[in-house]
Amino acid sequence: MSDPLTLPAEQETAPEKPPRRPALSPSRASDFKQCPLLYRFRAVDRIPEIPTQAQVRGTVVHAVLERLFGLPAAERVPDRAHELVAPVWDELSAESPELAELFAEGAELPFDGWLESVARMVDNYFELEDPRRLEPEACEQLVETELDSGVLLRGYVDRLDVGRGGELRVVDYKTGTAPREIFEAKALFQMKFYALVLWRLRGEVPKQLRLMYLTDKQSLSYAPDEAELRRFERTLDAIWTAIMRAAKTGDFRANPGRFCDWCDHKQRCPAFGGEPPEYPGWPEPAASEESTLDRSDQ
Repeated sequence: MSDPLTLPAEQETAPEKPPRRPALSPSRASDFKQCPLLYRFRAVDRIPEIPTQAQVRGTVVHAVLERLFGLPAAERVPDRAHELVAPVWDELSAESPELAELFAEGAELPFDGWLESVARMVDNYFELEDPRRLEPEACEQLVETELDSGVLLRGYVDRLDVGRGGELRVVDYKTGTAPREIFEAKALFQMKFYALVLWRLRGEVPKQLRLMYLTDKQSLSYAPDEAELRRFERTLDAIWTAIMRAAKTGDFRANPGRFCDWCDHKQRCPAFGGEPPEYPGWPEPAASEESTLDRSDQ
């Protein structure tokens, strides 16, 4: 009988995986731009937030479309997509039983009404494109790269299409409405982030960035160029430099604005008379991984 304190040989020699370095994701970069204190609450303190019905709807729709593209092309039809909704919800609610509380009495939508809103999003998707004619290279793909400055970028691409000539198209699904013109730059921030990562990984600038807004059945397309992505890279370097400066002291300032009314952290924000928890120090190994809800931002 072997000594119970002795590890098997393969466990003794197996190298430990190195911890993941702190990284910048599009969601966390946007958080810091909007409000450094919000970034701290989410990326450093990791304070849990209560998802909304709209956020969970986005998560379900993204998962349904991901699974749809896993089917043979001929099966990518509306009826088949609708059949995927219930299994996706069952898995998500099993992983997070607290989601059932979103549909308690007095909720914005009862569960049946919420399911109908998911179904509408799925139907609207089919009005924007025919998935039977597409063969994406990847769906919900983790991409990451390190910039020359040492900043590690990390995120998930909803869908990556590659044309016959090797042209790249980055597609992102949004379950909100298309933004007014003055907010288009914010909407494209995430897409430029992915374009930069893919350019650094593959040496080719994506030909098209496409945002598909499933609520009002609109698409926003944009063609970046190399000079623009170089400028955007400097923007991300500047954001990370500011994050590292705040990380040394914990001085993440609140930036009150119109989004505060929807913030889960308002009660602990000094701008509204609250008090943040004691700064825990810069987290290791990773501070900015994308969550499931992050990957389906509206």
